[in-house]
Amino acid sequence: MSDEIRGLARGEAEVPLSVLDLATVSAGDTPTQALNTSTELVRRAEAWGYHRYWVAEHHGMPSVASSSPAVLIAHLAASSRTIRVGSGGVMLPNHAPLIVAEQFGTLHALHPGRIDLGLGRAPGTDQATARALRRGDADAFPEEVADLTRFMDGSFPDDHPYARIQAIPRGADRPPVWLLGSSGFSAQLAALLGLPFAFAHHFSAAHTEPALELYRTTFRPSPWLDKPYAMIGVSAVAADTGAEALRLARTLALAMLRLRSGRPGPVPSPEEAENHPYSGYESAFVEDWLSNVVIGDGPAVRAGLTALRDRTQADELMITTGVYGGANRIRSYELIAKAFALTP
Repeated sequence: MSDEIRGLARGEAEVPLSVLDLATVSAGDTPTQALNTSTELVRRAEAWGYHRYWVAEHHGMPSVASSSPAVLIAHLAASSRTIRVGSGGVMLPNHAPLIVAEQFGTLHALHPGRIDLGLGRAPGTDQATARALRRGDADAFPEEVADLTRFMDGSFPDDHPYARIQAIPRGADRPPVWLLGSSGFSAQLAALLGLPFAFAHHFSAAHTEPALELYRTTFRPSPWLDKPYAMIGVSAVAADTGAEALRLARTLALAMLRLRSGRPGPVPSPEEAENHPYSGYESAFVEDWLSNVVIGDGPAVRAGLTALRDRTQADELMITTGVYGGANRIRSYELIAKAFALTP
């Protein structure tokens, strides 16, 4: 088991909290402003006591500026000192495993002991953009995960075609590999490989507990992990009042409605979200989406996140807050950190 996860498993943090950042672009802002917010947020998250800071790979979405996780991770790790920084995740079928091994080997050499490599098998985009990415076959994901870890470990069998290929730089150890998922497929694969597992509760809440149960019951110990370690991603919005938190959460809900309707754009302002002429279907979508977001002032969000953790028995919670306005996102994480009394 890695030293980092071993420490958490001993209970050194009451409820380990982490950050999932999509470098959210708000209406009227530029990608530069969004990325500057991420730079400020990683520094503050470190000071407030969050455990890790991950960025997600998405493509073709005007509201998301984190299309290149390895590049952004390099910047964020250089802008901070102690917080773990990683991918949540790299969509492996979009990339050659050797390239990913080299990228994260470089990141690990630059920032030893601070880099995480989370892997997913979804495209992170629409089908047309996936074709433009020359995306591989998602069915080959287990084989690609195996190739990637063997490149990182230098552990191909002698008779393998890649046995003489080296992923450089490669040191005595490597970044921990996580599998990400929103269904039972990645849960079972993570269990069979003995890897930590991160479940996307924030957009697949109905499948969270079955997937975690499958992961735990089929887990096989490995050289990297001797018992299951499950993290869940959860959408949470905190503000100084519950009413303001709900007002901000509705900006994310409208952005998701437009994305699902094939009309992606930057995250709209609270005023735009309030004045949007919702149809019956759209109102139902928004209310259903908001039902899976933990919303309120700091203490209310703490209560909601604690209840979720108790229900799922997750080992760690990773919070995503993709609402309008960089200052609003930073304030939300600050209030949650204070509510949990996090310490660096």
